[in-house]
Amino acid sequence: MIEIPSELEGKHFELFKLEQVLKPLGYSIGGNWDYDHGSFDYKIDEQTGYQFLRLPFKAIDGQLDSRGVTVEFERPFLLSHKYQRGLDDHVNVSNVTASFNQFSEPVDKDASFPEKLVGIGRALVREAEKLLLNL
Repeated sequence: MIEIPSELEGKHFELFKLEQVLKPLGYSIGGNWDYDHGSFDYKIDEQTGYQFLRLPFKAIDGQLDSRGVTVEFERPFLLSHKYQRGLDDHVNVSNVTASFNQFSEPVDKDASFPEKLVGIGRALVREAEKLLLNL
């Protein structure tokens, strides 16, 4: 993980407005969200695993699934996930729901981030600052 200091840190925004600006640029709400925190993720590369820019935030006046919730940005960071190829040897099977988790477990959730992509991550943060600090 590589932290990127940003002018977005500590700034408050309506989550709905953030979604309107960031989603058309390729950001998505990260899968690790909860009712009080979440992130916008931008996939930078997927050559050897997945490399993301993550813009984390926390809810400051309600829950993320509430209409009109305001969020506060935290420090952006770059992260890599490296997944194993092929089938997962440790598939989760649930008899209760008669379903299973077919996705492979990551080989390394905190894989090293390729140096050649760090500049792209920094540029993406600067682009987000330009767009969002003028809202």
